[in-house]
Amino acid sequence: MGYRYRNFELPGRSEALGADGMVATSHPAATLAALDVLRAGGNAVDAAVCAAAMQAVVEPTQTGIGGDCFVLLMKAGRDTPVALNGSGPAPAGATLDALRAAGLREIPVESPHAVTIPGAVGTWERLVREHGRLDLARLLAPAIAAAEDGCPVPERLARDWGRQVDKLRRNPAAAATFLRDGAPPRPGTVHRQPVLAETLRRIAKDGADAFYRGPIAAALARTLRGLGGVHTADDFAGFAPDDVTPIAVNYRGWDVWECPPNGQGVVPLMMLKALEGFDLAAFDPVSVERFHVQSEIGRQAYAERDAVVGDPRTGVVPVDWLLSEQHAAPMRGRVSMTGRIADPLPPAGPVHRDTVFIAVVDRDRNAVALINSIYEDFGCGIVCPETGIVLHNRACGFVLEPGHPNAIAPGKRPLHTIIPAMLSKDGEAVMPFGVTGAQFQPFGQVQVLTDMLDYGLPVQQAIDLPRMFARGDLFEVEGTVPDAVVDGLRRLGHAVTRAENPLGTAQAIWIDREAGVLRGGADPRRDGLALGY
Repeated sequence: MGYRYRNFELPGRSEALGADGMVATSHPAATLAALDVLRAGGNAVDAAVCAAAMQAVVEPTQTGIGGDCFVLLMKAGRDTPVALNGSGPAPAGATLDALRAAGLREIPVESPHAVTIPGAVGTWERLVREHGRLDLARLLAPAIAAAEDGCPVPERLARDWGRQVDKLRRNPAAAATFLRDGAPPRPGTVHRQPVLAETLRRIAKDGADAFYRGPIAAALARTLRGLGGVHTADDFAGFAPDDVTPIAVNYRGWDVWECPPNGQGVVPLMMLKALEGFDLAAFDPVSVERFHVQSEIGRQAYAERDAVVGDPRTGVVPVDWLLSEQHAAPMRGRVSMTGRIADPLPPAGPVHRDTVFIAVVDRDRNAVALINSIYEDFGCGIVCPETGIVLHNRACGFVLEPGHPNAIAPGKRPLHTIIPAMLSKDGEAVMPFGVTGAQFQPFGQVQVLTDMLDYGLPVQQAIDLPRMFARGDLFEVEGTVPDAVVDGLRRLGHAVTRAENPLGTAQAIWIDREAGVLRGGADPRRDGLALGY
């Protein structure tokens, strides 16, 4: 990979470097805890689970043990990643007919109906048991300490927290947990969660059974039913993460891996397959031409996703067709450099949600891409008072349209936005990477990856570059995109707006085997930190 030095007179940071191991997360406390695990003899899986648990405490707007998890693990000596789907299903009592009879045409984001069975804890335990070196209790210890003793709230987190005061006030347990005298924390406030600390201790002692088959599950079901939900203890007891077969396309000689549906990993792969037919390097990285081409391919891929992607256990998702050249060629053919496509199918579902992504590479060059999420900021806003757990609202990924492949049904998993990614070449891991931001994630992944593979940018510079997002009639750009680019896109017919929030957060670690070093980057759009040793 070629190297381009950044402008050292401008704000920014250099890429992180290390030889024996590296961690990249969106919170310094999580990065440090995971790096300690590597230095103590743990492997990449151990470090990733430690980071995920820590972030479940210190980034409560983004993630928690009441959410879901997807993982790609490329073990040294294997040419294909291990993929684990840790998304939970709808409860047995959740039926399309009942929700529609209640007058609903979409699932309210702050209702108990928005809660599927959380999959994170079961997925962590499975990963550690099958692929780790240390026990779960050791890996949860930093998170328990952070919940008990508290952790200072960083600036970006405090800003996002403050935007959710109304949601938190609508749930007494959420208000008691996350507001002080009715107000959110200011940057630097030490926030403690002693009830969550006790819950984590139970899990550390008794494993995932403590979450899915004991008092914790009973308390969660009781909380949800008390608010009108249909969850039972049996729904929790039935959860197990799934081993799945990863999917991939080759992009300019590099293999890009994703988890299969019910996640949306097929979307960035569709985009890359189509974009390979364009000479992106002929355009400037931040230009009308590059953003236009990427938007037109992305709008088509998202429309296809919304029409056909759901839980493959309940219906056929035509992944092979979606990733074929026969599918990609017409996508390219619809792109005109003189105007936008007028008629991709309309998008379905909410636009922006929240997540954390973790990249870890250890001394043996095991590489982990792990993503954990509660979807919206503070999920559905429901906190279980007996456990301190914030519950996600992943069922909002369902539609309430009879006959749709993504219609809600008992035991069915929703279309899921969180997608870890892995880059490999010649059968060896090259880069675990991911970009948070729910619906934005495929666009973010494609932008960061093409910044590196087409433009030769180092990891951190690729992460720092201005971003855009197009889906349906939506076209957002970050404030750092020049006005001239915005004006040019509008002349092509795009209704461009400035994004209210930064578009996603990325973490990535490039394995430079020739030099024997790791090169990492973490997104300054949050408080990201990549560290190696």
